[in-house]
Amino acid sequence: MENTQHASTVYRKERSNTGFWLVVLGAALWGVDPLFRIILLKTMTSTQIVLVEHIIVSLVAIPVLWKFRADLKNLRARHWIAVIFISWGGSALATVLFTLALTHNDPNTVLLLQKMQPLFAIVLAKLLLKETLPRRFGGLFIIALAGTYLLTFGFTLPLGNWNNWIHAGSLLSLGAAALWGGSTVMGRLMLGQTRYETVTSLRFVVALPLLIFMTWNEGAAWTLPSATGEQAAVALNILGQALLPGLLSLLLYYKGLSSTKASVATLAELSFPMAGVLVNWIAFRTLITWEQLLGFILIWIALFAISKQQERSATPADGAPKLRTD
Repeated sequence: MENTQHASTVYRKERSNTGFWLVVLGAALWGVDPLFRIILLKTMTSTQIVLVEHIIVSLVAIPVLWKFRADLKNLRARHWIAVIFISWGGSALATVLFTLALTHNDPNTVLLLQKMQPLFAIVLAKLLLKETLPRRFGGLFIIALAGTYLLTFGFTLPLGNWNNWIHAGSLLSLGAAALWGGSTVMGRLMLGQTRYETVTSLRFVVALPLLIFMTWNEGAAWTLPSATGEQAAVALNILGQALLPGLLSLLLYYKGLSSTKASVATLAELSFPMAGVLVNWIAFRTLITWEQLLGFILIWIALFAISKQQERSATPADGAPKLRTD
């Protein structure tokens, strides 16, 4: 009996820690998005790009939903509300709010306010999922936020004056941060009921009606380059964006989230700005400053410390899902 309990404890520790690093990897893949988006923005709007991406991924997601259609029968009203929040709020509306915020306010202020996203996720995880935080989580959270700040601003103060905070753009930016933070919590709620493949598929398929309406309402013309080589480049970039920072990143993310607390996962998502800086350095020859290097170090210290917390935890994450394997 003791050997069985010990093996079970070891399995839970390994599963929890592996899940944490899958969230880190999934979020880091979001940082490669600019590699594909830059060439696409020359011929398409952001809304058009997101719509095409969702259509491509839905071609894969719809057969997955059919295969796991039994999962859909077990979803209750609160789970469908979570699906709509994730797909409409996290995938579509948050991006729109963030874009509008950039047109209404100082970009640095908007970026700084996005660092509020983990706070929204932690509060919602406590209220909705009744999660308990790991030991010393508060200190590690502050270290990670400090590292993210250094990645974005270095040691400079981004605000010219406090009027930048009291502005329509600030409210829009905070709205985007709340939606993205809430999507993490809603995803964790869904993963307590169904497979991560089903959650990933629903995120893309359910977002389609809203994205179609947004694209139609935008009224922008669809244009493609005339040269065959340029058309091939656009097609390859659309596929690359849909499959890497789109489908693959979210499969890894939701797989990891299924065994990771939402409050911990939102800290793991800080791998996204790190990956973004690396992409800028490697692909676009943007030099990394020593302040950004320090930011990298601080974030990784926090991530590894949280990972060790996961290893030492002998119990699964609160509300761990009971997934079927049939």
